[in-house]
Amino acid sequence: MIHADKAIITCAVTGAVHLPCQSDYLPITPDQIVEESVAAAEAGAAIIHLHARDPIDGRPTTDPEVYGQFLPRIKQQTNAILNITTGQPGTFEERMLAPMRFSPELCSFNMGPMNAALFAMLPRYGDKVKHAWEREFMAMTKGLNTVNTFEGMEYIARELGEKRGVRFEFECFDIGHLHSLKFIADQGWVKPPFFIQSIYGFVGGLGANPAHVLHMKQTADELFGDQYYWSNLAAGRNQMKFITLGAILGGNVRVGLEDSLWDAKGKPARSNADQVRRIRRILEDLSIEVATPDEARAMLGTKGADKVNF
Repeated sequence: MIHADKAIITCAVTGAVHLPCQSDYLPITPDQIVEESVAAAEAGAAIIHLHARDPIDGRPTTDPEVYGQFLPRIKQQTNAILNITTGQPGTFEERMLAPMRFSPELCSFNMGPMNAALFAMLPRYGDKVKHAWEREFMAMTKGLNTVNTFEGMEYIARELGEKRGVRFEFECFDIGHLHSLKFIADQGWVKPPFFIQSIYGFVGGLGANPAHVLHMKQTADELFGDQYYWSNLAAGRNQMKFITLGAILGGNVRVGLEDSLWDAKGKPARSNADQVRRIRRILEDLSIEVATPDEARAMLGTKGADKVNF
C-alpha cells in the first residue's frame, strides 16, 4: 500500500440502494444533490461519488440528462473530484451512458458481480413506501444480479481509461475481486496506482467483520505491493468503526448516505456533510491530516477538472 501523508475523504451522497421511504434526508432532486455535494465538499470531502435519481419519485436512473442537471453546478461550486458511478441499476449499456458522455476525472469500477438483497427489507419497509416502485424494486432484487463481466471491464478500461483519461475507484465487495483486479492489471487493461475501495456489510458481499479488513489489506499488499491506495466503506451501523479501523491501518475513508443513513446509534443522519465532519474529526483526533481535492488529484493521478465534459 502507498502510505500517504494525508487521508482522502470520499462522500457518496445518494447511491442507488437506499429508498426514499427509509429517510427523509436522502437527496433525490438535482437541487438536493447539488446542495448535499457542495456541503460535503465544504466539510472536507475531496471526492464526491455520484448516482442519479428520477427527480419526481427518487428511483435510480442512468439518464445522462439528469446527471447534466447537477454535475456542472457541483463543479462550479466546489473543487472536489467528481466520481460518476458505473454500477447504477440497468443494463451495462445504460450504466455507461453518463460516464461516456461526461468523461469525469474518476469513475467507480466494480470488480465482479454482486447479488443485492433488498428483498430482505420488505417486511420492514413494504408498508411504508412513498412510491409503488420502491416495493417493486425491493422484491425484484431476489432475482437480480449486477453483472460485471471481464468483457465489460475491458470495455470500461478502454473507453473510459485509455480514450478519455478517466481514473478508477476499484470497488471490491469480496477478496476475489482483488484477484480480478490483479488479473485485468496483468492483461494491461488498467495501470497503477490503483485506488482500491474495500466494502463490508452489504448482503451479497463481504461481511462486517474486523478480520476481513485485515485480510483485505494483507491480500492487496501481496497482490499490489506499493502500487495502490486503499480506502474503506461499510454499510449502516458499521460505517464509522470500520473506516476508522482502515484509517488506523493507513487507508482512506468513504462516508455518505449511499452507505449509511445513520449518524450514530438511533440517530438518523440529516446530511452527508454531518458524516464528513464526523469522520474528519475522528481522523484529526488520530493525528491524520485530511487531503484537499488537489492533493487527492496528485495522489491518484487524475486528469484535472478542466478536462471533463461538463
